Amino acid sequence: MTDTQPYGTPDQPRLAVHGEAHLEVDPEIARITITIATRGPDRRATLDDLTRRNTHTIDLIKSYGDEIEKLETGAFTLTPELTKHGRGERVRTYHGTVHITVELTDFTALGELATRLADLELTRVDGPWWSLRHDSPAHSAVRRQAVQQAVVRAREYADALGTTLAALVELSDPGADTPTTGYGHPAGGGMAFRAAAPGTAEPAPALDLEPQRQSVHARVNARFIMTPPNL
Repeated sequence: MTDTQPYGTPDQPRLAVHGEAHLEVDPEIARITITIATRGPDRRATLDDLTRRNTHTIDLIKSYGDEIEKLETGAFTLTPELTKHGRGERVRTYHGTVHITVELTDFTALGELATRLADLELTRVDGPWWSLRHDSPAHSAVRRQAVQQAVVRAREYADALGTTLAALVELSDPGADTPTTGYGHPAGGGMAFRAAAPGTAEPAPALDLEPQRQSVHARVNARFIMTPPNL
């Protein structure tokens, strides 16, 4: 049944407010991406070299055990580079790449792993990007604070009229009927570094990485019925 009086009646005046909350919390996950590259004039030799580098890199990452939250292989490419030869073309060299994504929960291990990966020959490291888990307690905490702030605001309005709240009519996320992305999620971004270095005899020192604090925001809409005030 459609509510023909969305703004209430003199006997049941309605009060509509919104509540917002914002938290700054430490990240829970750090993500880096690794790009392994190789090149050579022979297709099979290039592929074998790329396979060897990929296996070595994955073994290095897996050696960190439970500190690795997620390990995924992305795009793999083996592309011939053509060059003019007389009236035609021929393959000059082959370029091979593999992309790997790693997520860690131990940020001390992150600095060491990132350095060891960047120290590998023809290897590029991007990141880190900091984030929270989808089920992070921070999300529920900020939503609870938003609800509490809505109740406090409604009580202040009611108190200004010399009355009290009688009942909650509605509590909803903004755009609940047409969900939008981003609600209750941490702000994106994060500092990044890129490296590509040949192997060296001496191991490079571990990077000292400072985790980027994450912003979490929530907003709710609330409608209440008030006890009729004496105006």
